[in-house]
Amino acid sequence: MTSRHRVLLIAEQANPEWVSVPLVGWSLAAALRRQADVHIVTQVRNKEAFERAGLVEGRDFTAIDTEALMAPLWKVADLLRGGKGKGWTTVTAIQSLSYPLFERMIWKRFGADIRAGKYDVVHRVTPLSPTAASSLARRCRKAGVPFVVGPLNGGIPWPREFTRERHQEKEWLSYVRGLYKAMPGIKATWANSAAIIAGSLHTRSELPASAQGRALYIPENAIDPARFADRGDKARYGALSLCFIGRLVPYKGPDIAIEAAQHLLRAGKATLTIVGDGPMMAELKALAARLGVESAVTFAGWVEHADVPKIAHGHSVFLFPSVREFGGGAVIEAMALGLVPIVADYGGPAEIVSADTGFKLPIGAREMLVAEAKAVLDEMAAGKQDLATLAARGRERIDALYSWDRKAAQVVQVYDWVTGKRADKPDFGFF
Repeated sequence: MTSRHRVLLIAEQANPEWVSVPLVGWSLAAALRRQADVHIVTQVRNKEAFERAGLVEGRDFTAIDTEALMAPLWKVADLLRGGKGKGWTTVTAIQSLSYPLFERMIWKRFGADIRAGKYDVVHRVTPLSPTAASSLARRCRKAGVPFVVGPLNGGIPWPREFTRERHQEKEWLSYVRGLYKAMPGIKATWANSAAIIAGSLHTRSELPASAQGRALYIPENAIDPARFADRGDKARYGALSLCFIGRLVPYKGPDIAIEAAQHLLRAGKATLTIVGDGPMMAELKALAARLGVESAVTFAGWVEHADVPKIAHGHSVFLFPSVREFGGGAVIEAMALGLVPIVADYGGPAEIVSADTGFKLPIGAREMLVAEAKAVLDEMAAGKQDLATLAARGRERIDALYSWDRKAAQVVQVYDWVTGKRADKPDFGFF
């Protein structure tokens, strides 16, 4: 048996009780602990959640306290973002102001151990944004310890047909986001990293040519098979039971889902459940009433993440025409639960769904997405698509590539590569 890698894992955002980036940070860290000797470094706001999960500070993790700087920055971010759940580019930019302090404090605490060879690899998991420079990359390289960064994701351009939705999300700063590539700290991060894990093909394409040889593609998201497994009745594939799961905002496309399915909903040939909440709720209910489909549409509202499978198990199709998704975690979860996905052919979902597991709608104007989704649904309603087979292939794909333990195993192969245990650059077979 080969010895386990000794890893100092930097996960400033990691929390088992939250969603989005903190859940990604926690889930990957927890999975890596099963396959390597990992000590996690996180921000102090996650300390109590780590302890509730059974980890011991000092032995399993170290909490770094940067609250004196972060607390006021969070208040500034809330003021500038333009509303709850909006302006994520602005929030990321404000958060990045505190991150250099976090890494300086890490080096102060662990620099001597890194120089002494206590760790085989230093791996920064979060922040996920490629705009966050790392001073640790240079310091680790100088100490002779491989520095791995990623998964990195974000910054997928807004489709030009959805400028109005971009403005509704208060994404003003996204117009100048590309300037980060010229920052000296970013260039130094890429130059000093032994491996750069890109969580999306777009992010990998943003890396400079000099970094491409050290770049690997491993999707950002994954699932816990114990929580997201298909336990639905196989008879569900005999009916067109549609499900949308996501925040109710324009770019996610819940209105597109209703409009595309309206003729089948009116005719009693389909049902639609919309899981989620947001500023569009009243508008969507009014739309369903205006189209005469309110009896076929169920608005489940906001649901705890852990309770999503209970609702999704009874459905056959995941109708999710979102036009700007980085990772597509909801798509992975839906496929693991046995739903056949219908997604926009853009961003993270398009990288997850293959031709033999679901359907990708050509990205274009809103009217085009409605028409394309309608065409797919019509084929399904006419029995021209074998939903059970598509769902089975989807589950197989998720099981093979997208569980957290699979992802951890992929990352361990990266560790093998940067430490010289394997000579060839890993290829994980996503395409």
